[in-house]
Amino acid sequence: MTTTAIRGKLVGYMKVADDKKLKAIYTLFEDEINTQANDWDENFVQQLEERSKAVKSGTLKTYTWEETKKAAIARAKSKKK
Repeated sequence: MTTTAIRGKLVGYMKVADDKKLKAIYTLFEDEINTQANDWDENFVQQLEERSKAVKSGTLKTYTWEETKKAAIARAKSKKK
């Protein structure tokens, strides 16, 4: 089973699981969840905020999905040669 499928099954289960089971699952992963929430230092958060503002103001170059996909395919093809 792919990780995408596993994520989907877990998300689906979490939506219908009773409170007791949700609390048990949370207890298993509580430390990891809390650690991940605090992994971003101030510098990283500031960079995210600056990039977000730049995207919203139109000063940061962004790419459509089609442009991104085309560039990725071109790069993969060039590495095969």
